[in-house]
Amino acid sequence: MGVFPAIIAAIDAGLEGREDLPGLDRLLSMAEEVLVAWLVAQGQPVPRDEVEGFWLLGLHRQGARANPSFNACRETCREIVFRRNVALLYPDEADHAHKLMAMVVKHLALFVGGKLEQTGLGEFCCSARPLHVAEAD
Repeated sequence: MGVFPAIIAAIDAGLEGREDLPGLDRLLSMAEEVLVAWLVAQGQPVPRDEVEGFWLLGLHRQGARANPSFNACRETCREIVFRRNVALLYPDEADHAHKLMAMVVKHLALFVGGKLEQTGLGEFCCSARPLHVAEAD
């Protein structure tokens, strides 16, 4: 099941209808747990800073400082925040946004878990491209 089995199992159970989907705040905290685990594994400090009002985005910023390939999950983190906001602000879209948020949190857990197991994962994303161009010169 990977590095984050409890998170992935809870989301899968909710998406499959075996249990209630974790709530919006719980999904956000699951995403934060994933990034905290990344920072701890990298020996980096865990900041308390928020970026644009979200700790998740602050955690991502810290993670990308020491490892540019970690920028591969930048848009994933922003999508989690976006889907949460849609679910809170647009009642007609809440169920759909909630499910999408859960899927994106699962994606983040799988990606970061993969990076913890295989350090090179994500190195060829668009944001890391300048690093590889410089290496080729």
